[in-house]
Amino acid sequence: MFPIPLIRRRMSSHQPEFVQPGPQTRQAAVAIVLRQRGDTPEVLFIQRAEKDGDPWSGHMAFPGGHRDPGDAGLREAAMRETLEEIALDLSAGHYLGALDHHRAQPRGRVLDMLIAPHVFEIEGDPVFQPNYEVADVVWAPLHELARNERHDTETRPLQGEDIIFNGYRLEGGHFVWGLTYRILKSFFTTLDPDWQYPPEK
Repeated sequence: MFPIPLIRRRMSSHQPEFVQPGPQTRQAAVAIVLRQRGDTPEVLFIQRAEKDGDPWSGHMAFPGGHRDPGDAGLREAAMRETLEEIALDLSAGHYLGALDHHRAQPRGRVLDMLIAPHVFEIEGDPVFQPNYEVADVVWAPLHELARNERHDTETRPLQGEDIIFNGYRLEGGHFVWGLTYRILKSFFTTLDPDWQYPPEK
């Protein structure tokens, strides 16, 4: 549905919408890492390690994290964090472009925090070395996600209520939901403005 050459073209012409950070805004960046595997483009996810106090503890995510003072920008933050988290050097890959900024909304709370997704393409089959922040690394077929073939729901507690969340079910039972799910949907609509969200259940 979205072959790599099409993704390159669409990303090269995309004009992302950036959030202007305030003096107290926390800034973070994630890397959407793609590769061609046979006839199928794949996208990379990590499972965050369980950690007390982390609103995204145990969640499926894109590699990335907070911008450090030494980072030249949010793209560089995504690259540095990916290297630290799974030992993947994105400087050896191809940078395809940025997506619109997102606001963090863990457990329904809107934070003064922006997340900047950046898209990269790599080749081959890298050997990952997850650090203490990462419990698992998973590749998923991009076309199955874009076609909503892996759409699923999970019921999770939120502010004292059980809420049904939409997401994607990966191999091994991993569930992509929340912020990562929103970013992935934004990626698909960037590639095709007529892309349809999966039906709400």
